[in-house]
Amino acid sequence: MNSLAGKVVVVIGGTTGIGLSGALAIVRAGGRVVAVGRDEPALDQARQALGDSGLVIAGDAADPATAPDAIDQAIRRFGGFDGLYHVAGGSGRGAGDGPLHNIGDDGWRYTLDLNLCSVFYSNRAAARRFLDRGTGGSVLNIGSVLASRPSPTHFATHAYAVAKAGIEGLTRAAASYYAPHGVRFNAIAPGLIDTPMSRRAMENDEIVHYVVSRQPLDGGRPGQPDDLDGAVVYFLSDRSRFVTGQVLAIDGGWSVSEGRQ
Repeated sequence: MNSLAGKVVVVIGGTTGIGLSGALAIVRAGGRVVAVGRDEPALDQARQALGDSGLVIAGDAADPATAPDAIDQAIRRFGGFDGLYHVAGGSGRGAGDGPLHNIGDDGWRYTLDLNLCSVFYSNRAAARRFLDRGTGGSVLNIGSVLASRPSPTHFATHAYAVAKAGIEGLTRAAASYYAPHGVRFNAIAPGLIDTPMSRRAMENDEIVHYVVSRQPLDGGRPGQPDDLDGAVVYFLSDRSRFVTGQVLAIDGGWSVSEGRQ
């Protein structure tokens, strides 16, 4: 219950959905959180949910200055910085992401900025601070099962898949380089999770039917944000002190199932 006692974690994208669920799990495990988000109503709700154990700040994950500022605020408010959990990202479909031949230059850049460049910015900030402090630490990134297990009919957003595959590559490369410094990098690759980002899929009967066979665990359902929380606490805690460079699929069986289109 107290595996994160004394730990201070920055959660980029920590005010809604998967990020807020993870932030609350960190607090329940005894940690303190700085949660970063963009939408004002969500910021207010997160402040109420996290209470005195969290500091909620406004920031754009695609801005290189956001993560360093959040880390600085974590140190000032809670006296330390032990972990980074990067959740922020989203669909680029509305900006033009789709099958390769249909992706425009603007849609490509938008999707990579949102989903890959933002992770680069936060992971770089964390690595720099951990090296400066000489304390080691843990970085946990959110990828996607679509990086390695595509769905050509229902989820053909190729810039998004590239971004999520890039997160896996960055996670493993950084894990290899920073292991001697005691800094661990791991990632979670979710399947379809019921969040505001997945609203399009959740409101499509054909996709919901597809998920029954693609994520067959527990009756064949979309995941819930709290399905990831146990892994979040594990990777950010000292229980995973001998684990780095790993990508854990939390996908209801997506990665080992064919699915029926």
